[in-house]
Amino acid sequence: MKKNVTFMNLSNKKQIKTEVAESFFPKFCGLMFRKELAPDNGLILSESYESIINSSIHMLFMRFDITVLWLNREFIVVDKCVARRWHPAYFSKFPAKHVLELHVSQIDHFSVGDILKIVDDQL
Repeated sequence: MKKNVTFMNLSNKKQIKTEVAESFFPKFCGLMFRKELAPDNGLILSESYESIINSSIHMLFMRFDITVLWLNREFIVVDKCVARRWHPAYFSKFPAKHVLELHVSQIDHFSVGDILKIVDDQL
């Protein structure tokens, strides 16, 4: 069974439903090979500690662009970008523990410094 978590941006109350990638293979694949992503859905990839290298992503084999948010251990946005399909790699400017991959239209709903809060956690 997949684990889902809903995050809320405390600055504007925007909510995003995310699927949690918990093991190596789902983290490696991310959104690769998917045909689309609903505007209010996403995927969160988490590491055991904050790092620039370990929180990097690639966009190979992606069919669409995405918004990427890098979050520290307190779920504060430390960097963001629009990641373009087929681009080799993206890195945060600052160490991050979590990577939130969202629909490309979400880029303006989040800013560096925003705090995200888990509002719904289901197994």
